[in-house]
Amino acid sequence: QVQLVESGGGLVQPGGSLRLSCRVSGFSLDYYVVAWFRQAPGKEREAVSSVSVSEGSTYYSSSVKGRFAISADNAKNTVYLQMNSLKIEDTAVYYCARTARYFAASFSAADYDYWGQGTQVTVSS
Repeated sequence: QVQLVESGGGLVQPGGSLRLSCRVSGFSLDYYVVAWFRQAPGKEREAVSSVSVSEGSTYYSSSVKGRFAISADNAKNTVYLQMNSLKIEDTAVYYCARTARYFAASFSAADYDYWGQGTQVTVSS
């Protein structure tokens, strides 16, 4: 069974850092792309970052480029999202999701077939 479980969310002050983890099971990171999405109250779900192990590529939204870093650890079946210089507007529920390798460059939520339950990130002073 395919499963993605996020962890690492919490409360952090502006300028702080958090590292989110997405532990996956039921599939290999060698054959699927994993992305991070986020959804703030009253807003649409938006793509944040994705990693394709097979392509050796990563993608970032403009809003997080230079602040966030995505990585994949095949041995641990885990994808990480290191979030630095956090801003209040980064507050959201963060989800990890998977898609096929040929959608590696996709930031469309519709292309992702399995999702985690989400982890809350709150950036507040």
